[in-house]
Amino acid sequence: MRILIKLLILLTSLSSICFAEDYQAIARVSLNDATRQILKDGNKRVLGATTEIIDGREIHIIKVLTPDGRIQHYKIDAETGAVTG
Repeated sequence: MRILIKLLILLTSLSSICFAEDYQAIARVSLNDATRQILKDGNKRVLGATTEIIDGREIHIIKVLTPDGRIQHYKIDAETGAVTG
């Protein structure tokens, strides 16, 4: 019986190690985090934020008003967090 319990504990430990990498791949950038990323670069005001599918990828689009009165649109890849525009 002790051997069986030890074996179950060992298998449980090994299975969590094997699947740890999969959980890391699921981590995505939320719309809220993407908006914070854009706002940290300066004195901007968010006018709108949305998420769209563009070319099969989830893209966060953030519309901001810059201090000099211009409107800019930022595109952030939800999977990588990279600013694409």
